This record gives sequence, C-alpha cells and structure tokens, in this order.
Amino acid sequence: MQSSDLNSILTRLEESEDNTTIFDESWSQGRSAYGGIAAAFAVTGMRKLLSSPKPLRSLMVSFIAPVPPGEVKVEAEIQREGRNVTQMSGNVICNGELCLQAMAAFGNPREGLKVEAQHDFNPSPKESGVKFQDHKKRVPGFLQFFEGSWVDGGLPFGGNPCNELNLWIRHKTDMTGLETEKLVTICDIPPPVILSYFEQGPIPSSSLSWSLEFVVPPEEVKSDWFYLEFIADAAADGYTQQSGKIYDESGQLCALSRQCMVYFG
Repeated sequence: MQSSDLNSILTRLEESEDNTTIFDESWSQGRSAYGGIAAAFAVTGMRKLLSSPKPLRSLMVSFIAPVPPGEVKVEAEIQREGRNVTQMSGNVICNGELCLQAMAAFGNPREGLKVEAQHDFNPSPKESGVKFQDHKKRVPGFLQFFEGSWVDGGLPFGGNPCNELNLWIRHKTDMTGLETEKLVTICDIPPPVILSYFEQGPIPSSSLSWSLEFVVPPEEVKSDWFYLEFIADAAADGYTQQSGKIYDESGQLCALSRQCMVYFG
C-alpha cells in the first residue's frame, strides 16, 4: 500500500479490524497531518459503526494535538441511535495520545418542507486564477494531491489584504466509494483567510475547532470540481474566525463550514 494515496489510506482504515491506518509525511502541514485528512479518519471510523447507511449531516471537530505521520487509530462510539438519526463520537489516537475529537450526526432523509438555498453563484473561471503549483513555495505540501487554483484575490501571502478567499479544487485521486470523505477533505482546504494580509510566510497557524454542515447528502454529490467561497469574519488576539460555502461545479450548495483558528503573526 502507498501511504500517500488517500483512497488507499482510508480504505485500509475502513477494512481494518483494529481501526488503524498509516499515512506518510507528504500529508503533513507543519508538525501535524492536514486537518481534512485527520477529520476524515474520524469520519471513516464512525461510519463503520452504522447499522445501515445514513448520510452525514453534521460534523464537529476539535483539533487537540498534532497528528504526526505514521500509524493512527480511531476509537468510535455510538452515543445515540434513533429511527432516523445516529449520533456518534470519534477519537483519533496517535502514539497513545488523543489528538482529535469529533462528533457527527448521520441522518436519513425525511419528507417535509423544502426551502431552496439562497446564494449567488457566479465564480470566476478556474483558468483565471493562480494554480496551486505556481504558488508552491508558499503552500503546504499536501496540496500536491489536489488540482486547483486561487481566484479573485485573497492569495495567501499575497500582501494584498482581503477578507475573502475563493478557489476551485478537485482531488487527483479517484475517491469512488468514499464520497463522504471526499467532501470532508475538500472542505478543510482553505487556510486562514487573513494570510492574504502577510507578504512573507510561513505564518504558523492551525485550526482549533471546525463545524461542517451538509446541505445535501455527500453521496448525492457527483461533481469532482468544487468551488469554495470563504470569508474572514474577525481576527484579534491571535485567533481568527472564518466561514465558508462549498459548491459543486454546477452551483449546487453542498456544505457550510465554520472554523476558529490560531495564528502567530
């Protein structure tokens, strides 16, 4: 198994009797794994406990300690299972230490009132932005596993202060069969939006907490390309709050994201 291939990493966890898998340093962001893959570990571990398939509706993550390259273990538990909704917890353990805690709600669709999402989807073309590889000296190495571009300003370390960050992105790896994890790992891609205020990196930063709500079941999202639209709501005292919307290529709103992050700069 190649420990850098995301599908292989997560499939090994999915098939593991002791809920373990291995990943290498290519997925690291500083001292820790990229937050999106760390959260995906918890999601895979929890999803294995479902008695029948249910779409992931919400995910809350607390990043407690760095997740170093090597073996990770997921300890998942059902907190409550109702007729339609199953609530679970998932802990990511590395070297015997708790590194990440997650809570998730998986829920079946039910008939009822439907209100269409209100949004103005008018993104700039992918070709108009700065491709990840053209900005590679200022972005983490795990972006090598994604294809994408920054559009409409807000470029990290661009020295052009902007409270918005927009980008197009897709996996280079085939994520068939892992549709939920495919979307989770996409949604955490944006760094702190305020990094556009800085001209030189690196500026140490990381997520403290992350909340992700799914507007449509991940299994129903067929697009490979996604458009991410994020806004910095505030930043002070070394903490920043940001929120974002994740669309598929057709303009369907897929998920809503909110994060509290720390930065040193």
